[in-house]
Amino acid sequence: MAQIRVEALDKSFGDFHAVKAASFTVEDGEFLCLLGPSGCGKTTTLRMIAGLELPTAGTIRLDDEDVTMNRASARDIAFVFQLFALYPHMNVRRNIGFPLKCEGIGAAESDRRVVEAARILRISHLLDRPVSGLAGGDRQRVALGRAIVRKPKCFLMDEPLGALDTEMREAMIRELRALHDRLGATTVYVTHDQLEAMAMADMIAVMNNGVVEQVASPRDIYDRPASLFVADFIGSPPMNFLPFRGSLQAGAQAIRLGEREVAIPAAREGLPESDLVLGVRPEHVRFADRGAVRGEVYGAEYLGTTQIVTVTTRYGALKARSPASVSFRTGENVGLDFRPDTLSIFDKASGRAIRTVLHEGGVHG
Repeated sequence: MAQIRVEALDKSFGDFHAVKAASFTVEDGEFLCLLGPSGCGKTTTLRMIAGLELPTAGTIRLDDEDVTMNRASARDIAFVFQLFALYPHMNVRRNIGFPLKCEGIGAAESDRRVVEAARILRISHLLDRPVSGLAGGDRQRVALGRAIVRKPKCFLMDEPLGALDTEMREAMIRELRALHDRLGATTVYVTHDQLEAMAMADMIAVMNNGVVEQVASPRDIYDRPASLFVADFIGSPPMNFLPFRGSLQAGAQAIRLGEREVAIPAAREGLPESDLVLGVRPEHVRFADRGAVRGEVYGAEYLGTTQIVTVTTRYGALKARSPASVSFRTGENVGLDFRPDTLSIFDKASGRAIRTVLHEGGVHG
């Protein structure tokens, strides 16, 4: 397997700047998700790692070897696409073994690898079946089998579960993670689905408008977002944002929100008076009679053991996760407080998170 290092990678298509100085490292055996909305540059980045696109600037290294300008066939990388591109006139066995035939691998060794891959993917009983009659999940397993038999340095996957229905996709998420744990393969996986990324990845690189906004573990991405975009993109419901104007001193442990003081994690940097944003996850909003923010209950979404309560306030609509056993009336006046050790502060102009004790140990892009 291999370490992948992407250093200041740029890609332009005419006047369109698709990827902007992207940098991240995928350690040997690590599973990294490139996560972001459609058009953010994640697939273009993956194609540059694969050698299917050449960068405008920057460097790609596999185990310290500069492969930036190497052709795709010289990189020893397996690419799994969303559209499986299986050969309909071949059965499963021949589809899985086709890359080995192209490489000139002998029949005996080829058959051994095909049988091994089929066993790992639990499709041994399908080897002599035509691919045309397979269900979506089994077709995806065949596509994975074609990648596995090559024993490449790393796997690149471009939204491989995008064409599957919800039930099959959830099953394949578990299978892909189990497969990674078994093979220990360095993997870069592109998705726009935060649930896929949070469930599978060791590390996540969040992209927006061609920029890598943050590279961190799923927990750090959620708990310590590096920007307003990351905080808003990750989470269901996403983070609540309360805009305010004020200054911040290094070491400060409170801010002024309207007429009230709100405790925050100790600031590690200062800012002159400017437009700031307080960020709080719905599960960290607490109902309190003497809360710092007051508002009216707009409605509640029942989720079984919990509910999402929407409260209209001077800062906009805020969402709070509450036990379903607690009753709220539409129009009821309520007070809200926030768990101090979980709050984020953002500079509104740049969108970046202000460094606090909360962010110590997090990894920013």
